[in-house]
Amino acid sequence: MNLSRRTFIVSAALAPVACGVPLSYERGTSVAQPNPIPAVRPPQVGQEWAYVKKDVFNGKILSIITERVASVGSSITINRSEDGSMLPSEIQSSWGFVTTDPQWPKLLNFNPPLPLWPLELSSSWSKQLNTKYSIGGYSDGGLSWQEYMSADGWENITVPAGQFVCLKFQTLINFESEDDNKVNCIRKEIVWFAPQIGRWVARESSGSYQIQGQIGTVVNEDSYQWQLTSYK
Repeated sequence: MNLSRRTFIVSAALAPVACGVPLSYERGTSVAQPNPIPAVRPPQVGQEWAYVKKDVFNGKILSIITERVASVGSSITINRSEDGSMLPSEIQSSWGFVTTDPQWPKLLNFNPPLPLWPLELSSSWSKQLNTKYSIGGYSDGGLSWQEYMSADGWENITVPAGQFVCLKFQTLINFESEDDNKVNCIRKEIVWFAPQIGRWVARESSGSYQIQGQIGTVVNEDSYQWQLTSYK
């Protein structure tokens, strides 16, 4: 077993522990779980969400991301743009299960698809998810992706688009990089998901990795925050 694979397995085993570490810069107010739990708004062509993207560390506004449901059928396509320039589209096999995810630095294809929010909108829900991914534009696949998703309770949160009652959840991702020099690759996310709009209203993401042969030195990637500015 090579060092990259061994490090990947060890870090994945630690996922449930690491997810207990607070990662959030956003602040919401804890509220009781709604009763009944609200249904997730189903997709319709024309639904749209706009987000302001910021650098977490200096608060600088980087861009405005607009996402719009373009088609609903055997799959769901969400077109995306950044400051008016088109980005790769998000594709879901069914509502809430992503097969092509453009939210990362590179376009990722997942097989099987990954859930975008907890399968049960409950404060106590958690699950270890395992899939394979490939880089968009490349036929080679089979890279390992292990994701621990856990709900962290319901919160009332205020963003530029208004105030929302959301299920807050965290994901800790351990993945096998396509670059053999990168090991122990980790991504962390915190998401505030609003069922009534069928999308998240706030999201934070960060990542890190180590260089093969330099274990102990962690390279931190940029951290970003997105907040909903409008929706329809």
